[in-house]
Amino acid sequence: MTLPWPSFWQNIPESERDALSDVLTELLSAGAIIGDTGRDRERFLTTHQYQQSISEYFAPLHLELVSDPDRPIYQLLPIPGECGLLARFSKAETLLIFTLWRIQHDVRMNTITPTVIVTVKDIWNHLKIYFENIAPPSASLMETMLNKLQTRRFIRIQRADDNATFEDTQVEILPTLSRAIPFENLAAWEAQSSIYQPESSDAPPPPASETSESGNNNGAETE
Repeated sequence: MTLPWPSFWQNIPESERDALSDVLTELLSAGAIIGDTGRDRERFLTTHQYQQSISEYFAPLHLELVSDPDRPIYQLLPIPGECGLLARFSKAETLLIFTLWRIQHDVRMNTITPTVIVTVKDIWNHLKIYFENIAPPSASLMETMLNKLQTRRFIRIQRADDNATFEDTQVEILPTLSRAIPFENLAAWEAQSSIYQPESSDAPPPPASETSESGNNNGAETE
């Protein structure tokens, strides 16, 4: 069934409507458009052309369309305290996100680089340091979580060749992650991450918390 085109968008040429629908679908499902190459480049250009219209379309849902000043990226972010759409992250996924945020922060504090790329082994090692009292995830769980974060456009996985191990897989930490998980500074990261670090095996589980995250439900909370 073909639904009617919105009356408030009659100014959009029919030849552009499929492309605009594709952009809206990508923003709602993935939370961001990263227009480096191919089809994603076409989506980025369409978003750029109709940025104001798209921004107004999402405004009633309290979702903001944000552009990256340095890279061809548009990201859909919830307005804190106003957007009622939340996606859920497990505790293991939350710790992984915290680890990726910290790695990205530390690299950018020490070097000027347009991209932050680490291996899965690097992520594992950092996770063990930051959360030393928590058992690290298995390889299968780590792969599942990284794939989920890639779907949400927080990272980009660069698969290793056939002769390399999973630990050698490279992971690019995208700038979308630091905007979706908006710690103001390292002190804020440390305060929040300490909630998930038990002092002993008898420590109670941490309370649920919320954090901004776009893609699918355009918000997040930990279980």
